[in-house]
Amino acid sequence: MPRSTVARIDLDALRRNYQTALNRAGGAQVMAVVKADGYGHGIGPVASALDSLAPKFAVACIEEAAAIRKAGLAQPVALLQGVHAEADIDECARNRFEPVFHSFQQLSWLERLEARPAFWLKVNSGMNRLGFHPDELAKVMGRLRAMSAEKGLLGFVTHFACADDPDSVMTAQQTSVFEKATSAFPGLMKSVANSAAHFHPGQPMFDWSRPGIMLYGGSPMVGKTGPELGLEPVMSLEAPLISTRMVPAGESVGYGAGWVADRDIRMGMVAIGYGDGYPRHAGTNTPAAINGQRIRLIGRVSMDMLAVDLTNAPDSKEGDTVELWGRTVGVDEVATCAGTISYELMTGITGRVPRQYR
Repeated sequence: MPRSTVARIDLDALRRNYQTALNRAGGAQVMAVVKADGYGHGIGPVASALDSLAPKFAVACIEEAAAIRKAGLAQPVALLQGVHAEADIDECARNRFEPVFHSFQQLSWLERLEARPAFWLKVNSGMNRLGFHPDELAKVMGRLRAMSAEKGLLGFVTHFACADDPDSVMTAQQTSVFEKATSAFPGLMKSVANSAAHFHPGQPMFDWSRPGIMLYGGSPMVGKTGPELGLEPVMSLEAPLISTRMVPAGESVGYGAGWVADRDIRMGMVAIGYGDGYPRHAGTNTPAAINGQRIRLIGRVSMDMLAVDLTNAPDSKEGDTVELWGRTVGVDEVATCAGTISYELMTGITGRVPRQYR
């Protein structure tokens, strides 16, 4: 029998979170972002669960778009990172993939091809990762007209750098830059809104929003958890309690002897570790739960195990299920304790943890 360490995926919660995004999109259409294997939840099952709701999907790269087609889904798929080779453009044309072009190199590839997909242009509104500078858009549009490719252009996208911080003025500044840069080209669609933008009152949502982490119940906002924003956890990471023992005061637990009991403590070992994707840097006092009771980690996370203090769960026994994150302990809480964000935790769960869908 395999061990019972598992990530349980609640697809109904996923669909309800999509509906929350739609309700907050201000009339914009909503493309579901399912990159990074559906944020660690499984791109095929996630996209299939959203098939009847999402008119478009978004991924990072062409391999992820191909996985959506392999799952039997026919919606257009936006490639947010564009294409990485000229041959990919032809594949996009054949499969209704919509690359986001962000460089003159990509335009050169497009120029040499007859079969062309529908595509987007990325505008660098201030994040300074990818995209054409606003001053370059007239040149880009002229080049598209010269190669008779302008009719394939769907519209413009940009990405926000600080939308997770409601006190930052940068989101408003980027929106203004984007609006000014694209206003000279009417009739084309616009997309700016990541998950965080859905929680900015008054933020223009334009034609298409692009929710990602909020679909999976994680918070896109600094200082807020998913449930505080009305989002439901989709993934519950669970593992069995495989051993219990009393640790006398003065004795340590785990590698480095970094945690020492200040009193006699009943301790349990849980069959999960950083080899499964649980963060090694989650330290003592990171929350977990057993039988609905919140408990805490103690000591250093190992590759295959971690230790918990069972003081708050005196009736727990070997074989009981420990929730590492889910409905009792939020993934955002664990991420804060580990000094990271829920995105990294969800996408970091390794392949030896099976996903079970309900």
